Amino acid sequence: MEYVYAALMLHKLEKEVNEANVTSVVKATGAEVNEAQVKALVASLADVNIEDAIKAAPVAVAAAPAADAAGGDAPKEEKKAEPPSEKQEEAAMEGLSSLFG
Repeated sequence: MEYVYAALMLHKLEKEVNEANVTSVVKATGAEVNEAQVKALVASLADVNIEDAIKAAPVAVAAAPAADAAGGDAPKEEKKAEPPSEKQEEAAMEGLSSLFG
């Protein structure tokens, strides 16, 4: 999982997601690097548009409002998130499956 996080961090920082960069990020965390996993991840991400995969992924909604967590007043009205449609779920799963090969 740390390799996927490294790839996402590199993408967010607009750096190239390649073996050297992923290895550097993982090493910087103090974790041991498995070169085979790095190679497999980089190869599986070669044809993936990471930005599209992120947009297609389902997003978890926090259950507790930030005001409650900070000890503030209760919100006036909570909006409930609508469940994703079947097409959105299928697109998200396709995006995620392409990340993991």
